[in-house]
Amino acid sequence: MAAAAIPTGGGLRRLHTRPWLQSLCFTTPVCSLSMLASSCLSQSSSIPHSEEPTTTVTKHKTSENNSENPTSYFPKRGQTLELVCETLAFKGKGICKVANSGFIVMCDRALPGEKFVGRVTRRKDNYAEVKKVKTISPHWDCVVAPCEYASYCGGCKTQNLLYEAQVRAKEQQVHELIAHVGKISDKDPEIRGVMKPIVPCDIQFHYRNKMEFSFGTRKWLPPELLLQEGDENNEYALGLHAPGFFDKVLNIDKCLLQSDPANRVLAAIQDCWRDPQFGLSPYNVYSHGGFLKHLMLRAGRNIETGQLELMVNFVTSSYKPELLKPLVEKITSFPDVVSIMNNVNTSVGNTSVGEEEYTLYGKSTITESLRGLAFQISANSFFQTNTHQAEILYKLIEDCACLKGDGSEIVLDLFCGTGTIGLTLAKRVRHVYGFEIVDQAISDARRNANLNGICNATFVQGDLNKIDENFGNYFPKPDIVITDPNRPGMHMKLIKFLLKLKAARIIYVSCNPATCARDLDYLCHGVPEQNISGCYKLRSVQPVDMFPHTPHIECVCLLELC
Repeated sequence: MAAAAIPTGGGLRRLHTRPWLQSLCFTTPVCSLSMLASSCLSQSSSIPHSEEPTTTVTKHKTSENNSENPTSYFPKRGQTLELVCETLAFKGKGICKVANSGFIVMCDRALPGEKFVGRVTRRKDNYAEVKKVKTISPHWDCVVAPCEYASYCGGCKTQNLLYEAQVRAKEQQVHELIAHVGKISDKDPEIRGVMKPIVPCDIQFHYRNKMEFSFGTRKWLPPELLLQEGDENNEYALGLHAPGFFDKVLNIDKCLLQSDPANRVLAAIQDCWRDPQFGLSPYNVYSHGGFLKHLMLRAGRNIETGQLELMVNFVTSSYKPELLKPLVEKITSFPDVVSIMNNVNTSVGNTSVGEEEYTLYGKSTITESLRGLAFQISANSFFQTNTHQAEILYKLIEDCACLKGDGSEIVLDLFCGTGTIGLTLAKRVRHVYGFEIVDQAISDARRNANLNGICNATFVQGDLNKIDENFGNYFPKPDIVITDPNRPGMHMKLIKFLLKLKAARIIYVSCNPATCARDLDYLCHGVPEQNISGCYKLRSVQPVDMFPHTPHIECVCLLELC
C-alpha cells in the first residue's frame, strides 16, 4: 500500500459557504441542545462495537399519526433509519434528525452533510444513538484520511473531514454550549464580542509529544478485515485500544500524531518484541498474567542544543530488567533516545503509572522549553501534549491576565499540575500560589521553579474538591485566579469559595466546554435553588484547537468581578 501524503500545516482559508454551515451560530434546535448538554455532562461509557440483531434496511417513513404529532415518534432498538448528519456534537458524534419528526439521533463517525443508513443501538429519554451501517452519499468536505488506521482507531475520528470544517464545527459546539448551558443569551448584543473565533493549529500532524500504547494478548481487527486476516488476529498486539473496549488492542506500526523519530522507535520495538527467544508476554487483563503492559513514548528538546530528546517508558507488571535487555539494546542505537525507563505497576488496573520507577538507560528526565522557561519532564509528569499550540494557549492566558507590569499581583493557580501556567507568569507578579491533588505533579512544579530560578512560587498538594472554610487562610487574597480543572469541571465547594473570595479576575482554562459552560453559568448567574448568587461577568471565550482530527477542544475564558 502506498503511503498517503501528509497534509502540510498552514493558516485557514475561506471556503465556499455550505448550506449546512449557514446554521453555525446559535441555530441548533433546543431539543438537540438539551440532548447535547446531557450527553456532554454525563460520564457514560462508550458503546461497545457489538453487532445488533439483523434487521431489514428500510428508509424511514413517517406515518400520518406521526406527521400530526411528530413528538410521539420514538425509534426502536435495532431499527434502521435513513439519515442526514447536520452538525457535530461534543466528542465528535454526528447530530441527525429523523425526517418529519424532529427526533434527534447521534451517530459516531457521521460527518456534516453525509447521508447514511444507521441502526439504532441505544435509546435515551429524548434522543437515540445509531451505528452507521452504510454511507449513501459522503459529506461535502470529505478528504482522504492519510492514516491507514483512521477508520478503526478511536483517536482521530475526523481525519477524513477537511481541517477547516473541523475547526468550524468545534467553534460551533463551544458557542452553542456557552449560549445554552452557560445561559449567555444569543440575543445579547455583547455576545458577538464575547465569543471569539477559534484559534486553529498550524501543525496538524506529528504534534503530540507523548503517546501511550498498550500491549495485548490478541490483535483486534474490525469485522470487515477479520475474514481477510484469517487466524492472524490471535497474534499479540501493541497499539491503541479499540474504541469502546478495554481488552482489545488495534495493532499500530505508525501513528501520524507523533514524530517520525518516535515512530521509528515504535517500529523497532514492533519488529522484535514478539520473538519467542526473548520470552516476553503481554499482560492479560483477565488472568492478570503476563509482563508487558504499556509502552509510552515522550519527546522533548535539549535546551542547550535544540536537539530532539526521546524517552521510552516500559510499564510492566513486575521488575525483571533482564527481560527488557534485548529491547533496550535495540533502541539505544537510536541517537534521539536519551532515556529508557521502567515503571512497575503490580495492580490489576490499566494505569500506566507505576508504584516503582527504574532508569534502564540514560537519564531519568528529558527537557522542554515553553514561554522561555525550561521544564524537566519525567515519565509520569503532566505536560501539555502539544508544545507548539501550548505556546499560543499560554500567551492567550497571559493576555487575559492583563498584568499591570509592576509585579504587584497575587495569582492563585488552581489545578496547577506541574506549575507550567503559574511559572510562565511568575516573573511578572508578586507571588504565585499553586494547588494540585497529584503529589508527583507538585514535586515537578517545585523542581521546575528551582530550575528556572523562580523563588516567588509556592506549590501545595491538596484536593480542591474537598476544601473547607479554612482554604482561604493558605494565601493572601489573589488579584487573579487561574483555574484549569480536568474534564468534570469544578466542584460546587470550589465555586462557592470563588464566589465568596471575589477575586477581580478569573481565567477559566477548560478541556471540556460542556462542564466549562455549566461552571460559567454558576459563577455569573449563581444557583438560585441553593440561594447562591453569581457575581461575575463573562468577558471573553476563546476556543483553541489543541488536538486536530480529534473531538477535543480547549477554551480560555475571562471573567471579571461585577
